[in-house]
Amino acid sequence: MTDLVRVDVDDDGIAHVLLNSPETSNGLDVPFLQALHAAIMRVHGDPRVRAVLLSGAGKNFCAGGNVRVFASKGEQLPDYLREATAWLQIAAAALTQLNVPVIASVHGFAAGGGGFGLVCAADFVIAADTAKFMSGAVRVGMAPDAGVSVTLTQLVGLRKAMHILLTNPVLDAAEALEIGLLTKVVAAADLETESLAYARQFTTTAPKAIGATKRLVWGGVGATLADRLPEEARTVSELSGTADSREGLAAVIERREPKFRGE
Repeated sequence: MTDLVRVDVDDDGIAHVLLNSPETSNGLDVPFLQALHAAIMRVHGDPRVRAVLLSGAGKNFCAGGNVRVFASKGEQLPDYLREATAWLQIAAAALTQLNVPVIASVHGFAAGGGGFGLVCAADFVIAADTAKFMSGAVRVGMAPDAGVSVTLTQLVGLRKAMHILLTNPVLDAAEALEIGLLTKVVAAADLETESLAYARQFTTTAPKAIGATKRLVWGGVGATLADRLPEEARTVSELSGTADSREGLAAVIERREPKFRGE
C-alpha cells in the first residue's frame, strides 16, 4: 500500500484510512486517487472491519484536486482529468457501497471534488468546530464531480445545493451542521477522540443488519448517482480544456481573484 493513503485496522475492527499528503493539503491527483481506491478495496476485503474512519494528515482534511499537477498538464489536462475524475468517482462510489459505516473526521478545509465530495459520500461526518467546507468547482471554471451533483442535493435539498454549488460560499462547521451536511460538530481538540468514539459504536452492532440498511439507504440514491457519473465526467473533462479553467487554476496558484472571459 502506497504511503499516499495509509490503512490501519485496530483491535476493535476500526479501519483508519488516512489521506497522507499533508504538503499538498491532501490534494488529489491520479496516483493519490488510485491509492485511495486501493485502500477502500483493502478495507472491503478485510472481514475484521466494522467501521471506517476517514481522516486527513496535516492542516486540512482535503483541499480538493492538486491544482499544481493539473496546471502542469497544459493541453493534456482534459485527458488527465478524465482519468482523475474516473478514479474519484470509483472511490466515492466505493465508499457508499462498503458494507460498513464510513465516518469522515474533518478538520481544516474540505473543498472541491476531493474534500467536499468525500464528505458527501461518507455515511457520517464528525467535524471540528474550526472546519470549513466549500464546493469550489465553479470558482475555477469547472463543475462538481464525485457524485456531488446528486449527493449534496439529497443531503441539503435542491435550493441549498444550488446555492452552494453556484455561489461557492465557505461554510463554517456550524452552518454545515445546520443545513444537514454534517452529523456532529465537536471542539477541534476533541475531534480524534470523538470521531473514534462514534466509529466504535458500530463494533458491537449486527454487521449484516448494518450493511443491509446502508445498502437500502444509498440504493435510493444509487440509481440516480450512477446515471449522473458519466455526465459529470464528460462535463469536467470538457470544462478543463477552456481558457476559464486554466485561468481559474492559475489564480489559485498565484493567490489572486480569477478573471473569467467565458472562453
